[in-house]
Amino acid sequence: MNIKIYILIISIWLLTFTKLAAQVSLQNTTCEMLENPLGIDVQKPRFGWQISSGERNVMQTAYQVLVSSSAEKLNAGEADLWDSKKVSSAESIYVNYDGKALKSRLKAYWKVKVWTTAGESEWCKANYFSMGLLYYKDWPKGWIGFDRAFPWDNIKTDSRLSARYFRKEFQTTKTVKSATASIIGLGLYELFINGKKVGEDVLSPSPTDFTKNVKYNTYDVTSYIQNGKNAIGTILGNGRFFAMRQNEKPYKIKTFGFPKMLLNVNIVYTDGTSTNIDTDDSWKGTTDGPIRANNEYDGEEYDANKEFTDWNKSGFDDSKWTKAQFVQEPTGVIEAQMNENMRVMKTLKPVSVSKLSGGRYILDMGQNMVGWLQIKVRGLKGKQIKMRFAESLQPNGELFTANLRNAKCTDLYTLKGGETETWEPTFAYRGFRYVELSGYAYQPSLNDFVGKMIYDNVKTVGTFETSDALTNQIFKNAWWGIAGSYKGIPVDCPQRNERMPWLGDRGAVAYGESFVFDNGRFYTKWLQDIRNSQKEDGAIPDVAPAFWRYYSDNMTWPGAMLLVTEMVYKQTGDINAVRDNYPTMKKWLAYMQDRYMKDYILTKDSYGDWCMPPLTIEIGRGKSADKKYPSELISTAYYYHFTRLMMQFGNAIGNVEDVKSYELLGEKIKDAFNQKYYNDEKAYYASNALTDNIIPLYFGLVPKEKVEKVFKNITYTVEVTNGGHLSNGLVGIQWLMRCLNDYGRPDLAYTIATKKSYPSWGYMVENGATTIWELWNGNTADPKMNSQNHVMMLGDLLIWYYENLAGIKSEHGAFKQIIMKPEMINGLNSVNASYNSVYGLVKSAYSKTGKSFNWKVTIPPNTRALAYVPAHNKNEISEKLKSIKDIKFIKMEDNRAIFELGSGDYSFIVEGK
Repeated sequence: MNIKIYILIISIWLLTFTKLAAQVSLQNTTCEMLENPLGIDVQKPRFGWQISSGERNVMQTAYQVLVSSSAEKLNAGEADLWDSKKVSSAESIYVNYDGKALKSRLKAYWKVKVWTTAGESEWCKANYFSMGLLYYKDWPKGWIGFDRAFPWDNIKTDSRLSARYFRKEFQTTKTVKSATASIIGLGLYELFINGKKVGEDVLSPSPTDFTKNVKYNTYDVTSYIQNGKNAIGTILGNGRFFAMRQNEKPYKIKTFGFPKMLLNVNIVYTDGTSTNIDTDDSWKGTTDGPIRANNEYDGEEYDANKEFTDWNKSGFDDSKWTKAQFVQEPTGVIEAQMNENMRVMKTLKPVSVSKLSGGRYILDMGQNMVGWLQIKVRGLKGKQIKMRFAESLQPNGELFTANLRNAKCTDLYTLKGGETETWEPTFAYRGFRYVELSGYAYQPSLNDFVGKMIYDNVKTVGTFETSDALTNQIFKNAWWGIAGSYKGIPVDCPQRNERMPWLGDRGAVAYGESFVFDNGRFYTKWLQDIRNSQKEDGAIPDVAPAFWRYYSDNMTWPGAMLLVTEMVYKQTGDINAVRDNYPTMKKWLAYMQDRYMKDYILTKDSYGDWCMPPLTIEIGRGKSADKKYPSELISTAYYYHFTRLMMQFGNAIGNVEDVKSYELLGEKIKDAFNQKYYNDEKAYYASNALTDNIIPLYFGLVPKEKVEKVFKNITYTVEVTNGGHLSNGLVGIQWLMRCLNDYGRPDLAYTIATKKSYPSWGYMVENGATTIWELWNGNTADPKMNSQNHVMMLGDLLIWYYENLAGIKSEHGAFKQIIMKPEMINGLNSVNASYNSVYGLVKSAYSKTGKSFNWKVTIPPNTRALAYVPAHNKNEISEKLKSIKDIKFIKMEDNRAIFELGSGDYSFIVEGK
């Protein structure tokens, strides 16, 4: 018997801060270490691990964690920081550290062993984590930068600002034991030591409202330090700090000043002494370098003739550089960044290059992607290569740029001449499939280009494939769209002059994303951004961080905070998601009630069912979707739903009085809602729009005796009025698929999901989409608000894919108890899906051939599941891998045999008659 333990250190407000792996057997121990977290700033971290075993019904019965101040002590069994002792418990996630205080820069080593129903594990090999700088005084005394523009900059109109270059030389006189760099580079930074870039991160750190908090990153730079002379170099880009278009609408756009930096390199010598290299005015800097301009909307301009050879190595002549200036620090609190930075996560080769008039070429990447383009080029000194980016082409083969609005999305590279030059941007990404190339004296080759896909360094944790090719393509499009939107914040789109973290886009969508990406830390960070954006009176904006000052007061956009909190808690089991956000959510609900609730109707809405599809594709041709149709029905229904969520949250954290209050308020809202909006004669709500009926039904507002009639109206609308199509905008699409499924029509949900005609996800695919469009009629609508990469219209589709088509659903406690219940739909012959939960891998793979049904299921150790096997009676079912006696039969229900499963692999075979 083998037990494999995956060890996770989990911060006090995060979900899975980092992941370490160890393979442990009862006789022999080997460990493969994947990652060790550096620079955390929580003094009571939490630990977790996953157990893997070939045995069935494996449950943890106890654990022991040891934490030591050195690897030597840990190996000797001396847990001088914390010994949990043997704890009789099934808990394997969010195990709280309860040892000695953890000090700044402390490096802690730890290991774990577990006892299970299948036996006792050996100790895992030592892993480690380190503490960051916990106190303000741990940091250098001053930030450095240049708080001004230079003659070659243009900040009055385009926020065209050159990058800042800083350098510092220092000398080591002793043997270095360890070295750690802690850096805050705003808006973005690149760090070099002795000519080598530190780490693989790009576009760091994650953006925040810098008046509220700023994030620092920590790196182990021991291997970068040389004996003797050393040099540190940094480049600062604008990012969200020196805001794009800041002078365009100053009443709306928030800006924070010129780029600046705070850095500490702590060097520890083998003799026990240490020294610090800090930012101060002994550093030298310049803005007259090769990055002449960088702007997230407009792109990057690079002049290779301005390059400084070996500027980030010792011995460089910086006599012409300027003395760095002390500048004002941002007002935000300094915090360790607990979510992943962005990286180059995938590379793509272009599929074609074609010639246009005027010596221009069109490069096709074959996929709408988010990132940048690396080029190889040769030519005369001073020759300029221009790259213009767009998502699609016009019928004449030219770039289609109208939907970019005034974002230039252009890179400029000036050659230094001579041999082949290789270049890629540093501080500007864009969403694109096509690139217009100009300035070439020859026809470029496909081998001259590499597309680099950039998003937060989060793992893909879900797989999904079916027998239906269209469904598979829609899932693929969703993956590309979601991944590209992860930019330290969930941006709405990656191409036009927006790229904002709109709350309304991510309500149910974030939940669906969680089955595909390990996004718990990402959304936990975003929830903090939302908390920080709340006004003193309780108002929450539509965009958070509030880079745009949109406080329009509605239920559906700010209310995404409650939906995302619910998602994080449900999918990861982290109760701190509720504890941390509860006061903010409660204050906001009170604010909305005080200002806008009249006779228990919430009278304020902003967007209505945003971006509903026009009745036909032609009716919407050339029309703007930027129209608001406020709906008190939607706002009131959402307020009711949020009282139910607050009851769940209150029960989870033991706030009994609030639960009672929200229950009472909700019942009064329900009565008022039905009195005002329900048409008793015709059994529908308001105007009988699809969303107007779906939301009350799914939220539980419909009285029990009226449910059947309301649902009949819903199905009539879809099947007859809409011809099997949806007719929802952003709000209604978040509940459509689950509502149809849960009330007994998964077949109708599947009909919608596999339509190829307008409006549908399949229509996007049929019209060449490789991501998800912003609009159902994205091929005909006015281009001014018409992104071709915008995940908001995914709604609850991915949730339905996993929970209903694949049948992978958490019943309780972040998949501690699992429901495995795939829907049986005519025309769908197979589904193969997996999800790596906090407890381990959950798999569901079934196929149907004739009257035979084969279903392979994997349940992770330390969890249990109820499996609903399609059958007329349990005697039709056999279990291929082991004895059926390992499985507990519960009952027959609706032509399903319900079995209780422990962990393990199962292969059910049903031979129907």
